[in-house]
Amino acid sequence: MRSLFLERIVHIFLLICALAAIIVTIGIVVSLIGEAFRFFARVSIFDFLFGLTWAPHTLSTGEAKGFGIIPLFIGTALITLIAMIVAVPCGTLVAIYLSEYASSSTRQILKPLLETLAGIPTLVYGFFAATTLAPFLKNFAEFFHISLSSESALNAGLVMGIMILPYMSSLAEDALHHLPFNLREGSMGLGATSSETILRVLLPAAFPNLMAAFLLSLSRAIGETMIVVMAAGLSANLTFNPLSAVTTVTVQIVNLLTGDQEFDNAKTLAAFGLGFVLFILTLFLNILALYGIKRYKRIYG
Repeated sequence: MRSLFLERIVHIFLLICALAAIIVTIGIVVSLIGEAFRFFARVSIFDFLFGLTWAPHTLSTGEAKGFGIIPLFIGTALITLIAMIVAVPCGTLVAIYLSEYASSSTRQILKPLLETLAGIPTLVYGFFAATTLAPFLKNFAEFFHISLSSESALNAGLVMGIMILPYMSSLAEDALHHLPFNLREGSMGLGATSSETILRVLLPAAFPNLMAAFLLSLSRAIGETMIVVMAAGLSANLTFNPLSAVTTVTVQIVNLLTGDQEFDNAKTLAAFGLGFVLFILTLFLNILALYGIKRYKRIYG
């Protein structure tokens, strides 16, 4: 009787914890949407989504100008693309080596090192980008007579890719390592080589978990702020050139909310508008990825 009572108490406690997490999430979304609609009441949503200039200010007439987010999202996409080009192929190759080729002793040494690297504060990577990589890239570019800004999307993207690399490789290695061993034995028994087994059996079988690792890495790249501030700057330039200085949505959100701000003007409320659009975009990407994973499971599962 007492054990049943304790079981009931534990069940209620776990239910409360689950409901608390859901309620907090709903509260965050509702507050974000509410403040975003206050912003859109002052700034045209069309001008906000399709404007080509980000220089937020309010005229003496009370009209808000310069709230175009296209430069911010292009900068975010440019830096994120460079980071994923570095992190995803390298991380997947590292994961394949650790899971399929490395000895157990080597794996026991390298895997904890990778997980330790994933826990390094982003401020350290920012210092590395500003003091080491930026001068190196600038000298390298000058040697080939290429114009490169001291703060550039390339600098930020490369360092962000290095930051995400341990994270991506650790998750991908877990996805491959925990596949049933009979998949490998069956493929080898049919005469396939190790590389053929990896490409045609293991990677397709681990695709849903690899996609999850990719999405988590992508989300971390999109949400990164410190590295962008120190390596790419605050200039909202409308450019697709990775050698130029750019900025991202998250950096501008922090910039708008820094210091003593009054939450009754368009410039401060723009942070919530940016957050709302970023929330919708990431939600859409996650839904699209989950749909792709389910469809892949139906075809190959």
